[in-house]
Amino acid sequence: MLTQEENELICRVGPGTPMGNMFREYWLPALLTEELPNPDSDPVRVLMLGEQLIAFRDTNGKVGLLQNNCPHRGASLFFGRNEESGLRCVYHGWKFDTAGNCIDMPNEPAESDFKQKVKATAYPTQERGGIIWAYLGPRKTPPPLPDLEGNMLPGAQAWAYQQNANWFQILEGHIDTAHVSFLHYGGIQPEDVPQGSFSEYQLRQRHAHFEVIDTEGGASYAARRPAHDGTVYWRVAQWIFPSFSMAPPGVLGLGKRNACEVPLDDHHTITYQMSVSRGRPGGNGPNATFNPIQMQPRTTDWYGRWRPIVQPDNDFLIDRSVQRANSGPSGFTGISGIAMQDAAVTSSMGPIYDRSKERLGTSDAMIIRVRRRIIAAIQAHMRYGTPPPGVDMPEAYRVRSGGVLLPEGSDWVEATRELRQAFVEHANLDPALNGPL
Repeated sequence: MLTQEENELICRVGPGTPMGNMFREYWLPALLTEELPNPDSDPVRVLMLGEQLIAFRDTNGKVGLLQNNCPHRGASLFFGRNEESGLRCVYHGWKFDTAGNCIDMPNEPAESDFKQKVKATAYPTQERGGIIWAYLGPRKTPPPLPDLEGNMLPGAQAWAYQQNANWFQILEGHIDTAHVSFLHYGGIQPEDVPQGSFSEYQLRQRHAHFEVIDTEGGASYAARRPAHDGTVYWRVAQWIFPSFSMAPPGVLGLGKRNACEVPLDDHHTITYQMSVSRGRPGGNGPNATFNPIQMQPRTTDWYGRWRPIVQPDNDFLIDRSVQRANSGPSGFTGISGIAMQDAAVTSSMGPIYDRSKERLGTSDAMIIRVRRRIIAAIQAHMRYGTPPPGVDMPEAYRVRSGGVLLPEGSDWVEATRELRQAFVEHANLDPALNGPL
């Protein structure tokens, strides 16, 4: 468990907070490219790390991310006119380019040079693989973008959804494989899946032995279960600073995907999913369903982006008759969809759970390791200005997750070293080995 002080240290992300300052050292997803589809399209409100920002795509197609309030008298630039390579405040006509420079000040005399002395706060952006990335940190020259193959390779796609919970609750769910056999697959029996598949081994023994290692960019865990004929099923996953994760479904060596939790504020989070292939049947092929979550219509308020239809206030549309039947992927919970099953339990903890009250077991080894690494990185950054892991090492994100069969007694770290490397092709691997789960 964490002390209340440690819990606050990790969870609070606003400007000036230790975790907020560390988050700002990294490039983070700010929007999906589709949210700003065309030059001079409507501005979008973006809440990120507790900051109110306005995103727009200018006439030349470049994305700007500016402070919400006009530097003149504080009117919101959301109401601005996106025109002729800039965003013009409708209050007095001041116009700003994507770098925050005031390029027109029509309410001042023509001979005035005042506009040269005014600049709006603007954050650098880059677009890649369907994501608009933003850097909110202090460096004049930002660090490189992380080398995430799910966001870099041809065919990279992205989707997003918002949850009413602190970012760390959601991340801890993504790096916790122990819950999968219950929350997601508790209504499925070993006999219901192909025999000899990873799915069978996971269902036949729902508990596992965990091992955790530190990596250059974060931590990796492997959950071990017996398989057959002297082999062991290892389920390997990744966490990379500050809030990237790679879940273990699929075959290790094939999956090219990751998630990233981006706090809107302390109590709301958008999860961005990036993927080229899930390395398993039914992945993101040309005919695959791209976003598996049904969304509410987008609105223009600060929390109006990527809100699922199922929410805490409708109890995630839980079907108690399905739960009583306890059959199939939704049977254990009565809630449809893996992401929404996760959302139900993480949001049910409250906006920020008091971790001083929890009781951790051996299956929480990865949770414990990640907390220790984050706290150590925050303290080093806060006290000595030490750049946190991964900021200047884009190659630290070149990792993969998934399942693998190894002979009994194998050292999983050494045996999977190449399979855990991204940007390496393994034509001999069969995604069907994973099974349907």
